[in-house]
Parts: sequence; C-alpha cells; structure tokens
Amino acid sequence: MNRFFRLIAAVSLAALFSAPIAAQDKPLKIGVTAGPHAQIFEIVKKVAERDGLKMQLVEFSDYVQPNAALAAGDLDVNSYQHLPYLEAQIKDRGYKLASIAPTITFPIGIYSKKIKRLDELKEGARFGIPNDPTNGGRVLLILQDLGLIKLKPGAGLKATPLDIAENPRKIRFAELDAAQLPRSLDDMEASAINTSFAIPAGLDPAKDAIAQERPDGPYVNILVVREEDKDKPWVARLIKAYHSDEVKKFIKDTFKDSMIPAW
Repeated sequence: MNRFFRLIAAVSLAALFSAPIAAQDKPLKIGVTAGPHAQIFEIVKKVAERDGLKMQLVEFSDYVQPNAALAAGDLDVNSYQHLPYLEAQIKDRGYKLASIAPTITFPIGIYSKKIKRLDELKEGARFGIPNDPTNGGRVLLILQDLGLIKLKPGAGLKATPLDIAENPRKIRFAELDAAQLPRSLDDMEASAINTSFAIPAGLDPAKDAIAQERPDGPYVNILVVREEDKDKPWVARLIKAYHSDEVKKFIKDTFKDSMIPAW
C-alpha cells in the first residue's frame, strides 16, 4: 500500500513540474519592429528555447500596431517602445498593458545629407520630427538642450511645435511617421530619427548622426504584456532570457555605441 501511494506521489510531482513546459507547446507570439529589436529577439529566442520557452517573432513596420495587436490578444509580448510612449497609448486608447522589464536605450540621433553640424542650420530650415506625441516631444527637448529652440515652461515630455516659445532660426518642423523619417533626408535639412529606424535604413548612429540625445533620459525601452499576464510563470523566464549575458554581449558587439543595454 505504501508503495502504491509513493507511486501516486511520484506521478503527481512529475505532472506538477512538467506542466509549465507543456503549457509552452504553443509558442509565445512576440511583436517587434523590424531592425534592432527584431535582431536582438532572434538571440533572445535562442536563449529562451534552451530553457524550453518557445517563441514566434512577428515584425511590424510602425509604432501603432504592436500595442493594438497585443491588446487584442494577437500577441503575448511586444518589444519596441519606451515607457512614455506606452503610457500615452494607455491613456489615449484605454489599453490594459503593463511594462515588465527594461531592454535597451536608443539615444535618438539627428541626421542630415546637407549639413555636418547643427549650427549650420539656415533660417527657415525644414526639420523632420516624429509625429507621435512622445517621440516628437522627445526631439524638441533634445533641440532645447542643444540651444536651438526654447519651449514654454511646463511643456514636458509631450511638447509639440505649438509649445515652442523661442525659435531664433525660424526652423519649420515637419511632423512625419517615425518610419518615414529616414526617407525625408532628401527633402529636409535635417531629421531626428529613432535608432530602430535609422539602422535598417543604413544609417550608423555612432558615425552618421550629427547630434545625439543624452543616454540618461527617461526613454528606456521595455518589454510589454497584457496586465492579466504580467504574473504568469513564462514572464520571468522571458525576462531571464532577455537579460542574459549572451544577449548583452550581442548588443554590445553588434550595435557598439548605438544602443545601451538597460539592465
């Protein structure tokens, strides 16, 4: 009889410990933007799969759809945005999403095919900035730090061109979709381009940017899940894979000073 109960106990324990792995027979769907986020997650995927965590990567070409797809249940995780952008999306669209871990920091760069230094900007120059509120405001704060404009007091992270109090060079700002900004360089005297779109366009932030954001700002990129999933066991395993030494080494070897691991 004792032997029978020991057998039942052994079977029960085996079922208990095998359950989390069996639950991952269906791969996690990870939404990433094409470029660095996708490249990094290819390495995360390899690390995670050695731990039994399967993944399927889904690439997007814009900033809007990955959150919409996550909120709709078409993704399990996305990796492409910083916290101010996520907070703006939650406020504007009512998404029930949550940040679970930091990933990388991309100091945003300013690029030009027409000038070598920002002080060469002519009066009335056209300047491309992202049209989403958080990244547009981010660029205006960079330009204020660089002394090109001055914003109204309290403009904050969501500043728009309407919040500019002083613009001595009468710079004309063109608000464009972030993914289109690399293509704008033929038409603009300069444009501010997120590194996640600069690199796929063949721009090297360390060499080609004529100015860059300070790396110590609030724009650390994050992993995001639905609120209902944030405490599930696979979340900790995903973070462990992303925050591995192997992933950190890949980021440093591949992207040099273009981005910084944030853990």
